[in-house]
Amino acid sequence: MLQSAPVTDLENVTFAHPKKVSIFGATGSVGTSTIDLIKRQPNQFDVDVLTANTNAGELAQYAIQLKANLAVIADESKYQELQDLLKGTGIEVAAGESALIEAAGRPMDWMMAAIMGSAGLRPTLAAIKKGTTVALANKEALVCAGSLMMQEVRSHHSVLLPVDSEHNAIFQVLDEKQSSSIRRIILTASGGPFRCTPLHQMKEVTLEQALKHPNWDMGAKISIDSATMMNKGLEFIEAFHLFPVDQEQIEILVHPQSVIHSMVEYRDGSILAQMGSPDMRIPISYALGWPERHCFDQETLDFTELGQFTFEAPDLERFRALGLAKNALKTGKSAPAILNAANEVAVEGFLSKRIGFLDIVAVVDKVLEKAEFIELRSLEDVFYQDAKGRELAREVIKSF
Repeated sequence: MLQSAPVTDLENVTFAHPKKVSIFGATGSVGTSTIDLIKRQPNQFDVDVLTANTNAGELAQYAIQLKANLAVIADESKYQELQDLLKGTGIEVAAGESALIEAAGRPMDWMMAAIMGSAGLRPTLAAIKKGTTVALANKEALVCAGSLMMQEVRSHHSVLLPVDSEHNAIFQVLDEKQSSSIRRIILTASGGPFRCTPLHQMKEVTLEQALKHPNWDMGAKISIDSATMMNKGLEFIEAFHLFPVDQEQIEILVHPQSVIHSMVEYRDGSILAQMGSPDMRIPISYALGWPERHCFDQETLDFTELGQFTFEAPDLERFRALGLAKNALKTGKSAPAILNAANEVAVEGFLSKRIGFLDIVAVVDKVLEKAEFIELRSLEDVFYQDAKGRELAREVIKSF
């Protein structure tokens, strides 16, 4: 059980005005939603750093619009392009992983950690070690190195604000002062596009079908994870590290309307739920304004139009990824890191149409069977196991 909540000492958290912010992963879905919110209240924020993986064009565009101080592109081959696009603007330009880590260590009030996958781990940790308030949209960082990361949060008196709609919902309704009174945490799931699809038909699922989420507008990787429900498995692991509960106190409930984003039940039987439209800008806005709430001009929910909410238990035969994730957390050691690495490679394989939809989870399952798990005592251990998981996944895919 984790003995401390994400917020360590609210009374000592103060921010300058305007708040100095940076967005790591600025051109992804979470990054662009964050930019949209900042544009609505430009006087509230001073943008320091924006980063992207390969999209130099959009990065330059956003850097100019937000008057950022520094733009960093992870792909070093894009450095010259970015430099040319920002010539004469006064905006600094850098490239490569070391530049990302250095940028994350700059003095700032708040950082959006939205670099996808395990690639976001080092920059996120660099910001945490500076005591920065980090809005975490990269669930893989906690999945791969949850215990190590939360130890750094406590050691450096940082604050970790969950941005995933489910964890953000829990964060809003969880009373830290009564953590011993929590009976269970309920993570809701939409069920994705194949909630009602017969299992035998899922063998023929196309890439286009898998990318079409019924409620959320997300990037390709997250959309595929939602379709397999691996995203919920990863969120299960993430919740274990973020909140003061045991694994047995975390439940997953399918809620197709995606209006109730998660719930916390206390020992007196009270259940507190956070509701909202399925719009990622709502949890991002909460994290961006925290500990205050900023005004976000979002259409109010009309409960008369919604009519009714439905709930159901997840189908563990149809969505085997959930069982794999739960077992990985129970196994401990490096099992979650191997799970995540194998899943990233398998999703890449599906996106490139080298394997089928159901093969994604089959690849992860075979990798977990073959892997040898070790205790994770350092970040080097995490990346070693991440590499091993990817290597095993590529070998497994060759046999398909």
